[in-house]
Amino acid sequence: MLTFFRAYPWQSAVMLLALLFAGIAEGVGLSALLPLINIAIKDESAERNEFERAITDFLLSVGIQPTIGTLLIIIVLGVTVKSLLLLVANKQVGYTAARVALDLRLDMLRAILRSKWEYFIHQPIGKLTNSLATEAQRSSESFVNGATVITFLVQAIIYGAVAVAVSWKATLIGLGAGIIIIGISHFLVRMAKRAGKRQTGLLISLLTQLTDTLLSVKPLKAMGQAHLADAVLAMETRKLNKAVKRQVFSSALLNVAQEEMSTIVIALGMFVALVQFEMPVATVMILAVALGRMLAHFGKVQKQYQKMVIGESAFWSMRRTIDEARRAEERLDGSIAPPPLNSSIELRDVSFSYTDAPVVQNLSMEIPGGGLTTLVGPSGSGKTTIIDLIIGLLQPQSGEVLIDGVPLHTLDSTAWRRMIGYVPQETILLHDSIHHNVSLGDEALSEQDVENALRAAGAWDFVAALPLGMHDTVGERGTRLSGGQRQRIMIARALAHKPKLLILDEATSALDPASEAAIRDTLQQLRGKLTILAISHQTGLVEAADRVYRLEAGTVRSVEDQRLSEHPGE
Repeated sequence: MLTFFRAYPWQSAVMLLALLFAGIAEGVGLSALLPLINIAIKDESAERNEFERAITDFLLSVGIQPTIGTLLIIIVLGVTVKSLLLLVANKQVGYTAARVALDLRLDMLRAILRSKWEYFIHQPIGKLTNSLATEAQRSSESFVNGATVITFLVQAIIYGAVAVAVSWKATLIGLGAGIIIIGISHFLVRMAKRAGKRQTGLLISLLTQLTDTLLSVKPLKAMGQAHLADAVLAMETRKLNKAVKRQVFSSALLNVAQEEMSTIVIALGMFVALVQFEMPVATVMILAVALGRMLAHFGKVQKQYQKMVIGESAFWSMRRTIDEARRAEERLDGSIAPPPLNSSIELRDVSFSYTDAPVVQNLSMEIPGGGLTTLVGPSGSGKTTIIDLIIGLLQPQSGEVLIDGVPLHTLDSTAWRRMIGYVPQETILLHDSIHHNVSLGDEALSEQDVENALRAAGAWDFVAALPLGMHDTVGERGTRLSGGQRQRIMIARALAHKPKLLILDEATSALDPASEAAIRDTLQQLRGKLTILAISHQTGLVEAADRVYRLEAGTVRSVEDQRLSEHPGE
């Protein structure tokens, strides 16, 4: 809660002040109850204690006659003021709780998107999804429970103060009994806390496996292996269910145990006060109400604290993920504006390795501006690593990447990447309109810009033939379109911002020959308008290239077009 209070200081101040004055208002109403009872039962022989005399004297001093009517009005006003102030406090808690979830999600997204590429690719998507969904929500609920702890604690203190004014000895005994009750039942809080931590870990594991499974549903079903995924997910779900059961059991048992022990303490206390000490009935009733409510609210404090610690682990888990991502933040501090890419992109003596595994060593190559350059080579030879080095997602351990002769590490990285259009191997289309898939919601792009990009990608003819044109939906993951059409939409997306460099990372590897030939024709029409760098094993893109490099075992060599056309398998 201290973390939340530091993050939201004025909201916390409003909440705490409202709770404090609400408690005071309730105490004022409760204070009027003692003289009210004595007046109502008309017990003139009963000895008035100092607290009752102080209340009566105060009312008379301000011109209020302590009658049944006036005392009832004071009680009603106290409850009304308390209710209004609690409304203010609870409204502030609700607004802040929504802000907590929102801020945690935004912090998480920003930290992940700003992290280094090497960090990001090692993060399970299910873990990030769990943080954004369940952990943010559980953190918000934990804040609400923590605020409720403070609410009940303030009210318990006010009831205790009234009880002290009536009889400090009885209050001390009641407080001791409350401490004993809380101490006895504290093991149930620890049980719930362990169950909450267990839930946090299991939710991360379950959603990670669930995400991976859903992405692999088709091959699993095609091979009749869906039952294997079902068995794994069912096992994780049973573990989660077991943790939830322990949480539910500990919460229910705490509720029952506290109520039973509090009832016994109050009943025993009333018996001793009335029979052994022969205290006035009115005084005993006030003590029973004040101490009973004090013990009940201390019990509620413990119950809400139990709920808070159940969700607390989700908050700290999310904070750890955010802090890890921030420590891995990518540095984008280049100060030089990128050159127009008229000359070339050059890799000069570049070496890069993942941990102890070298990918490229002392590699040098040049990609002419305005041309089509194709990279070929076996899997693992470093083709995608070269792409990532040129984009700036990876930094070479030695050597440098030059853009028109300017070192890439000195450039404004964000501005450089905005000059790039990137088409991955996977056709990742959103279940939305073609317009949205091309523009990605960028309001700076007009419909004409989207149409121009579709025309440049060779996609306009089939898009215009659709019932709603560019506003027609593509279906889940683009299933309403063919493979070639989906790839053209991806190329249009890459071209929408008028890039200087178009990168195709195995973008035609899954296409049939006809679709691949159509994409090749599109790229030939773009040649000269921008620089194109493609990774491909397809003969068409190799034959169409101005320059071809073959990578193998971390080294590169230039390949003549004629030789490749004679030996298309290379």
